[in-house]
Amino acid sequence: MAGNSLTKLFVLSSLVVSTIAVPTIASAQSGIASVYSGGQTANGERALASGLTAAHRTLPFGTMVRVTNTSTGRSVVVRINDRGPFVSGRIIDLTPAAAHAIGCSGLASVTVDVVGRS
Repeated sequence: MAGNSLTKLFVLSSLVVSTIAVPTIASAQSGIASVYSGGQTANGERALASGLTAAHRTLPFGTMVRVTNTSTGRSVVVRINDRGPFVSGRIIDLTPAAAHAIGCSGLASVTVDVVGRS
């Protein structure tokens, strides 16, 4: 009997430790993407119209996200290197190259999924 209780305690302890130690992966966000370019980004880089980068309010710099246009089904992976957008209802600002890749010329309904870090 003592072995069975010890096993249960070990399994429960492992579950608690893994829950605390493993950060949760952000789930997909849905909303509106917009296009921006020019100037210096919040992480000090220059925002290049030809780059596959984006601005997000909260994701850490260097986070790689897949942005999918829900109307066209086209997607692109971009690196977060700036903060924004600062317009209500928008969840991500894309460079012109990234927007073009998903078939967006202004505003688009998108989903954003975290895929990794650069």
